[in-house]
Amino acid sequence: MQFTAAQIALLISGKIEGDANATVSSFGKIEEAHKGQLCFLANPKYEEYLYSTQASIIIVNDSLELKQKIKTTLLRVPDAYSAFASLLNKYQEMVTQQLSGIQQPSFIASTATLGKNVYIAAFSYISEDVIIGNNVKLFPGVYLGNNVKIGDNCILYPAVKIYDDCVLHKNVIVHAGTIIGGDGFGFAPQANGTFAKIPQIGNVIIEDFVEIGSNATIDRATMGSTIIRSGAKLDNLIQVAHNVEVGKNSVIAAQAGISGSTKLGNNVMIGGQAGIVGHISIADGTKINAQSGVSKSIKIPNTTVTGSPAYDYSAALRSQAASRNLPELEKRVYELEKLVQQLLLEKQNVE
Repeated sequence: MQFTAAQIALLISGKIEGDANATVSSFGKIEEAHKGQLCFLANPKYEEYLYSTQASIIIVNDSLELKQKIKTTLLRVPDAYSAFASLLNKYQEMVTQQLSGIQQPSFIASTATLGKNVYIAAFSYISEDVIIGNNVKLFPGVYLGNNVKIGDNCILYPAVKIYDDCVLHKNVIVHAGTIIGGDGFGFAPQANGTFAKIPQIGNVIIEDFVEIGSNATIDRATMGSTIIRSGAKLDNLIQVAHNVEVGKNSVIAAQAGISGSTKLGNNVMIGGQAGIVGHISIADGTKINAQSGVSKSIKIPNTTVTGSPAYDYSAALRSQAASRNLPELEKRVYELEKLVQQLLLEKQNVE
């Protein structure tokens, strides 16, 4: 697909500076782009490439002041990074909207209900009493268990598995290999040293505009629901245990793990490989640094913690600064000890 600068300017409310008829058919990085590609400039560190790039169109900030002449067409916007992200989203929507119809081989139970303009790729399996909304896209190998509900405009990429009774609201994106609704890790220790499985009879509810990365696992509740609130974004390789609640607009980076029945507030940020124990609460706006281990509830909103066990970030920085000074402090203590010994000897000699 080809687009002119004038067409792109309409999509992002940009002001054209240069040839309004310049065309592009793909995207590129400003330092590597060639003719027919569109790129953006938001970071001043890359400004030097503005004057040498072969890109046909560049999205830039309104505030950018040119230091020399350029050959390319500029689209000026208040925030080049956000405008470029918006454009990529629109482009992706256009691509996915072209997908429709039911490919074979695939299985669709007779009791399933399909909305308008759905795309069901080959090797998909749709079980009894499934409800699929409008404009839903299911890529190859998707499995939907009994009574699963998928809201409008959801996209499930290859090999996503959603177990019985789970619910996805509207505009949810789930990337390849993720499993939603697998059994929670529930086992009761027995007197003979074995473990008896506790049936997991709840479900998972994922609200609007949630995005989940590849190969994540979100366990069904023992009873009730594991809930991912609207706007939350989960990276690849994340474990969310049974009965966890993730608050609105929270973000969780790769390889983080959240143990059972823990409640995250809204706008929580969790760094990669962080671990959170079960049955605690995390206040709104909390920031948890990468590889931190959170072992108790965080009750004060907008707290930042780091380390394992996690504690206040500012205090951690002070501790790190003190640790760096330990060799010098050790040297000073040694010198003071020598001075004290010398003074004691002098005192003894005087006596």
